[in-house]
Amino acid sequence: MSADLLHIEGSVETVLFQNESNGYTVLDLDAGGELITVVGIIGEVEEGEVLILEGNYETHYKFGTQFRAEYCERKLPDTVVNIEKYLSSGAIKGIGPALAKRIVNVFGVSTLDIMENAPYRLCEVRGISKKKCDEIADEARKLFSFRLIMSFLSAYDVKPRFAMKAYKKYNSDAIELIKMNPYILCGEGIDLEFSKADAIAHDMHIEKNADSRVIAGMQNILRLNAMNGHSCLPLEVLLKLTTPALDISEKDFYSSYNAALEDDDLFEYIKNEREYVYLPEYYYAEQFIADRIHILKDFSSPEDFNFDTMIDIEEEEHGISYESLQRQAITTAVSRGLMILTGGPGTGKTTTLNAIISILEKRGDKVLLAAPTGRAAKRMSDLTGYEAKTIHRLLEVVFDSADMTVFAHNENNPLDCDALVIDEMSMVDSLLFEKLLRAVRLGCKLIMVGDFHQLPSVGAGNLLADLIKSEVIPVVELKEIFRQARKSCIITNAHQIMSGEHPDLTRKDSDFFFIKRTDYEQALDLIIDLTKRRLPKAYGYSSMDDIQIITPSKKGAVGTVEINKLLQEKLNPPAEGKAEYRGYIYTYRVGDKVMQTRNNYDIIWSKENEQGAGIFNGDIGKIMSIDMAAQSAKVDFDGRTATYPLDILTQLDLAYAITVHKSQGCEFEAVIMPIMGGFEKLSYRNLLYTAVTRAKKLLILIGSEEKIYSMVDNNKRTKRYTCLRDMLKKG
Repeated sequence: MSADLLHIEGSVETVLFQNESNGYTVLDLDAGGELITVVGIIGEVEEGEVLILEGNYETHYKFGTQFRAEYCERKLPDTVVNIEKYLSSGAIKGIGPALAKRIVNVFGVSTLDIMENAPYRLCEVRGISKKKCDEIADEARKLFSFRLIMSFLSAYDVKPRFAMKAYKKYNSDAIELIKMNPYILCGEGIDLEFSKADAIAHDMHIEKNADSRVIAGMQNILRLNAMNGHSCLPLEVLLKLTTPALDISEKDFYSSYNAALEDDDLFEYIKNEREYVYLPEYYYAEQFIADRIHILKDFSSPEDFNFDTMIDIEEEEHGISYESLQRQAITTAVSRGLMILTGGPGTGKTTTLNAIISILEKRGDKVLLAAPTGRAAKRMSDLTGYEAKTIHRLLEVVFDSADMTVFAHNENNPLDCDALVIDEMSMVDSLLFEKLLRAVRLGCKLIMVGDFHQLPSVGAGNLLADLIKSEVIPVVELKEIFRQARKSCIITNAHQIMSGEHPDLTRKDSDFFFIKRTDYEQALDLIIDLTKRRLPKAYGYSSMDDIQIITPSKKGAVGTVEINKLLQEKLNPPAEGKAEYRGYIYTYRVGDKVMQTRNNYDIIWSKENEQGAGIFNGDIGKIMSIDMAAQSAKVDFDGRTATYPLDILTQLDLAYAITVHKSQGCEFEAVIMPIMGGFEKLSYRNLLYTAVTRAKKLLILIGSEEKIYSMVDNNKRTKRYTCLRDMLKKG
């Protein structure tokens, strides 16, 4: 604790506000007769509790002088008055004001000690039966256990929400288990950062080469690499990363590694005589995908049937003439149980998909449609005329008995459909696809649509490419660009880029423009002018809703961070009465365009009469309100209003500018993309191709011809460690 912080102590007089999801609390504290308003991440407190707080006074523009608590130590009340107030506040379920008074009259200052250590004595109180006594004792046990965990972890500056998660996962055993192995706090469901758990372990004198520390360190490195797309790592790479990070020897590494394999804390897969190391969830996911694909294939027809007559009827009804590969794709999709439809823009994927859905429905099949993101699902609905949901909404996120989020649809509760169509498969990662396959009943057709030339998913794995290259599933790639699509320079240049040909940067009369700029400041001025003034004036585009800046990198003079700050200042400047919240990188303001940067299954959202949980990586929204008193913000994601505790608002990035990776699955009326150097590791062909294909009606590239041409010439794809293709082939 800092010597600069002030120290106050007192009993809780009134709890004015509590946010259960993040522990933010506003209360009045009786500190020796002086009533002080206290705010901060304190957790659940009740009237009558004694708090020892450290922090500083501040003046709120609306609520006046407050004490902002940085640290909190909680003590149970120790006077008859405060004990009665504490119990009357509803701290223990089943005890109201009248019963609280009777209990305190019998036991006095010993009341809470008796409730914790000899709760059977509550039967001595008039009106408390044996059954009621057991119920109160059970609730008291929960309360005291939770308080102990909160108090224990607060000493290590661990926020209340992590204590809450630890209690939900381990109940009253949490403290004992944490003392045995503090690194369980890094595990799934609690997700405390490794450095925090490491600090607790150091305080407990756990050796730096202890198995618990080394295994947790390996798992942490694997999780960090999963965020970069790797579902596993070669053993020698994990060794190289782990030993310096944990300051251990190679001998220590292998000793703990073997222990981790023995206890299934890590898994090993041998591919081409090379050892790859997996976290359990990714190993199980990729093994399940490989096994399930082969089972679904066994339920599939081994060959195509003749559907020429039905295809002819579709042509006649819709005035369409399908080319040969389209007819093959329709035939394969309707015949087989598994199929991948791929192809670049303008090759007729949507037309083909519409015919597939139409024929399946005419045969009496129930068809469901889904895509990885809300925007991709909406686009799918617009193009097909059928309702499409996100994969997460299709599977239905629910809470289990331990208050953890799970999917309602799985092997025991499969999706009710005869055919399932998944669009934008390049965006689907291994973990999500595993969950989807668990919900697909045997005999259901699975039709996967995507462009494998695009970047792989944000999440771990290289799913679509692995499925195609394994040659286990029938694949039809559409290649012919239709006449109507050839009129678009966005589409023709995208195909040139994909083929390794330089795009035409000279035309000034189409939907694809190049503006040369070599000076960063001039390029930024141009981006701002195009977004705020020129494109809205010339095309009627909304600066917020229609125009999207896409960049290769977050960093640098023309990276997303810098551009976002500049555009926020121009498009949504601060104003009196406009609430804002200062984060680590960005200041968040009402009206800001934002994007979720990681899957969060716990955020609650509502839409008209519908309510659900989960906002996911890549979802784009707008901040509707920021309530500093409630320490929460409301964000609208295409009609779904989600509530964010302010302490996790940093899971959102400003989204005036986004990276190419984050733009996947989205399509925007107009795209502006600076390409000016400084991102050599990201200068490759399929990144440029992915960016170009995000533009629906207008694309403007800003930078140098040389940089664009060098990206086209570089066909090196992002390397991802995964063994799925090998598992599929061996299956």
